[in-house]
Amino acid sequence: MADKDFLLAIDGVRATYKHAITALHGVSLTVGHGEIVALLGANGAGKTTTLKGISNLLPAERGQITAGSIKFDGSDVSAISPADLVRSGLVQVLEGRHCFRSLTVEENLITGGIGRSAKRAEIADDLENIYAYFPRLKEKRRTLSGLTSGGEQQMTAIGRALMSRPRLLVLDEPSMGLAPLIVQDIFKTLRRLNRETGLAILVAEQNSTVALKYADRATILENGVAVLSGAADELRDNEDIKNFYLGQKTVSFAAPAPVRPAPAVAI
Repeated sequence: MADKDFLLAIDGVRATYKHAITALHGVSLTVGHGEIVALLGANGAGKTTTLKGISNLLPAERGQITAGSIKFDGSDVSAISPADLVRSGLVQVLEGRHCFRSLTVEENLITGGIGRSAKRAEIADDLENIYAYFPRLKEKRRTLSGLTSGGEQQMTAIGRALMSRPRLLVLDEPSMGLAPLIVQDIFKTLRRLNRETGLAILVAEQNSTVALKYADRATILENGVAVLSGAADELRDNEDIKNFYLGQKTVSFAAPAPVRPAPAVAI
């Protein structure tokens, strides 16, 4: 299929930091219209670098794409500023949530609408939509974000991104530091959004169990290389993949133990 058939197309991307440290070695993946795609891998596998490349955020960290291409809706993202990518519908929720702690939950959400120059009536309508998907945020709408729980801050960050009316929502480790029940609730809401609105979602996760439960497809990164891609249900049921790539069993690749010399034989 051609790049234009996908909302996001990453093709053979190599990325470095400071022109010296290679973080990605020819990564390729796609996200189709209305798909949920999971990007899986351990810490340091290259997930965050991939996401920053998608949003053209690497130059701010002295990073650069040295080969390959990343196209959003057919356009090369390297030629588009991060702010313009947001306006065109590519919106990312960075790792760590990054709420404005001194603003209320609702004020945080409103900043997402202001970022796309929405009118007052549009912001009001969008707020009600967000509260329908995240009722907890409606309860906490007047609470300073800095005083809310980690789960509520993650919901706020996602809600703020949704106020920008994305076509592709990119999430970096949304489960990090959250209780399992909260993680399940967030992923259920993301899938509901996807099914009801057609929102495409790319989620980078270490928590492979929950990501593969809700994703349509997945790509697994290891040391900056895309080692496997396929349907989420097939990856979820593959024992070798669970054992070797998703960390469900400890696998040691340490060097073999030295061979002990044979005992001396008297002559």
